[in-house]
Amino acid sequence: VWIFGYGSLVWRPGFEFTSRKVGFIRGYSRRFWQGDTFHRGSERMPGRVVTLLEDRGACTWGVAYEVRGEQIAASLQYLNMREAVLGGYDTKLVKFHPQEKDGEEPILALVYIATPQNPSYLGPASEEDIAAQIIVSSGCAGHNIEYLLRLADFMRYFCPQAEDKHLFSIEEALISILPCLYYTEDSLEET
Repeated sequence: VWIFGYGSLVWRPGFEFTSRKVGFIRGYSRRFWQGDTFHRGSERMPGRVVTLLEDRGACTWGVAYEVRGEQIAASLQYLNMREAVLGGYDTKLVKFHPQEKDGEEPILALVYIATPQNPSYLGPASEEDIAAQIIVSSGCAGHNIEYLLRLADFMRYFCPQAEDKHLFSIEEALISILPCLYYTEDSLEET
């Protein structure tokens, strides 16, 4: 069984797997439209995490994990709690296209997607409003800022050819609000 991750699963799957591949699925855009009152936020201050939105011409990059044998039941039980029960996500099967072409056909993978019917679904907002909400939110898995920055870093380092305007616009909005978070070697030398 293959499981496709496009949010925190890209850096913290939380389950044992046999192999992993970076790649993409078609027909979906990643959006920070899902509320989170457990992992990256609270009831009082929900965080913002990603879900997928059907989008015919788009593709979303992430990581597919192969689970085998005893790993299957354990990983699905873990993900059902993490994504479905706590996160409110539904499951779908999608075609995953590995980044490394070496003659491979697309792989059928399980993916978790939050829908507008989900009670924690927040829907669209401006990049600035999403960034402002991320800045003040924290949950049992850590600060919402970490979630955004780790996802942006994954895209930058593992999928440099891919575009994710929504993600990088929110990161840019966050940087404009909290410029002290970012120091380059050049800026450190000047001070």
